[in-house]
Amino acid sequence: MFNFSESELKHLSIHGVGNKSNEDSLIISEKEVPVSDAISGLLTTYFTRAFKDPEFYRFSHESDLRLNEVYTYVKSIFHDINALHLQSVNIAKHLYEQSNHPRIKAGEVYVALFENCTLDDEVMDVVGIFKSEQKETFLKVFPEGRSYTVDKDDGININKLDKGCLIFDAGEDTGYRVLVVDNTNKDDAQYWKERFLHLQPLEDTFFHTRTYLQMCRDFTEEALPEADKIDKLSLIQESTRYFKEEELFDKVSFQEKVLQEPELIEAFESYKEQYQQENDINIYDEFDINSEAVRKMKRVFKSVIKLDKNFHIYVHGNRNYIRKGYDEESRMNFYQLFYKEES
Repeated sequence: MFNFSESELKHLSIHGVGNKSNEDSLIISEKEVPVSDAISGLLTTYFTRAFKDPEFYRFSHESDLRLNEVYTYVKSIFHDINALHLQSVNIAKHLYEQSNHPRIKAGEVYVALFENCTLDDEVMDVVGIFKSEQKETFLKVFPEGRSYTVDKDDGININKLDKGCLIFDAGEDTGYRVLVVDNTNKDDAQYWKERFLHLQPLEDTFFHTRTYLQMCRDFTEEALPEADKIDKLSLIQESTRYFKEEELFDKVSFQEKVLQEPELIEAFESYKEQYQQENDINIYDEFDINSEAVRKMKRVFKSVIKLDKNFHIYVHGNRNYIRKGYDEESRMNFYQLFYKEES
């Protein structure tokens, strides 16, 4: 887990990056921005608050990691913190070259160095790259004599980071450990994470846990199209329960406790092979289960049956307590529910 509560913002450079396809300009600062103690805390909050999801990535490249521009610039900063401004210029120029989608907005790019950050109980430096695009209008109210004056100004809301990444000084040879945030429109979704940073998911316990649960959900929808809705929800719930209760994922125990039926096990294994090929990933038969990934995926899974526009049934428990039937007289489907108490 990462922690910035004791971190210090030591270096900061800011540049203006426009949209190249719109012939906007690239504004390069001559030097770093001095950061006072009064503003340091606000900037640290603005830069780091949005990073709540422990889903790590790493820098990558098709042929050679050293050809990933941002990786190379950040590596130079970690090796010599006094090179931050020079490398921030390179980062801004690289970002400008990627800003060629007509919907990409101009904004300021910030390159920062934080000291005394913690990752998995290890203290290290972190390089942050952020971009602000959205400006908001603020009212300014201040006294003037025995009255008040109201004015307006445009600025950045420190509670809303548009784009950003935190690069931890760990795993240099494999592309570092990187957290990423992109809260802008989907039209330029590939611009920040893929074209500019060129990131790939880090195959850690979070990745393995999330991937397996996602595959379980996709399996129920794609490989079992004729299955009853209740059976699909039950399989998803049993999969989630397994990951919640166990500390170590084991393929054999998962098959015995969740899939159970030989036909279902065979169908699942066949789907897994197809899933790995289509997504170009390796799905392991044994790995440590990440509780944060389970918690995140549980929020995504919807255990609800929608019946026309009249009712929603939320299924949380035993599959045997709900049955589906068909009424010949009304020519309508129905569900029969069994319970002990009403609350």
